Amino acid sequence: MKYLKETPSQTAGPYVHIGLAPGAAGFDIYREELGHDIAGPNPKGERIRVEGPVIDGTESPIKDVLLEAWQANADGHYAHPEGGGEVEEGFRGWGRVITDFETGEWGFDTVKPGRVMGRNGRLMAPHINLWIVARGINLGLNTRMYFADEDAANAEDPVINLIEWERRRATLIARREDRDGLPLYRFDIKVQGQDETVFFDI
Repeated sequence: MKYLKETPSQTAGPYVHIGLAPGAAGFDIYREELGHDIAGPNPKGERIRVEGPVIDGTESPIKDVLLEAWQANADGHYAHPEGGGEVEEGFRGWGRVITDFETGEWGFDTVKPGRVMGRNGRLMAPHINLWIVARGINLGLNTRMYFADEDAANAEDPVINLIEWERRRATLIARREDRDGLPLYRFDIKVQGQDETVFFDI
């Protein structure tokens, strides 16, 4: 059977958050929300906060975005039977959050991931995979967030090195800050315009 591709009228919104993140929209459907704390209660490694806006071509925040994030644990293992090894009890390594309706900011708590072995047998730098969908986006946008304090690992990463221009690579790097003693990584996602975030066709 052959499936047709999406047409321009098949967008994700404007009510995508109600179906996919109902708690944030005021609907008490799930016993536990799917986002906010990806690592669970028993993770190894460094606890971190990840935050940022999704910005459009006019440099304005988009306020109806849904993001999914998935990552390895601190040992570089995914919570999957083929994820490379054991993970801690309660570690999902996956979550779903939406942007704040007022500020356009999104965020979640997790643990800094370890290095993961790539399909080609080369170690990848620590990273978090992100999928972004919003009103007006026909197909979800896939990107990765790398860490500014992992320069050596980033320099060896086989995915970053697929990007020819250094300025474009920089759009995948989150900057580290500290908030009340907790490491915070800021990651601005730009869907259009100057310094547009690199998105992957996967």
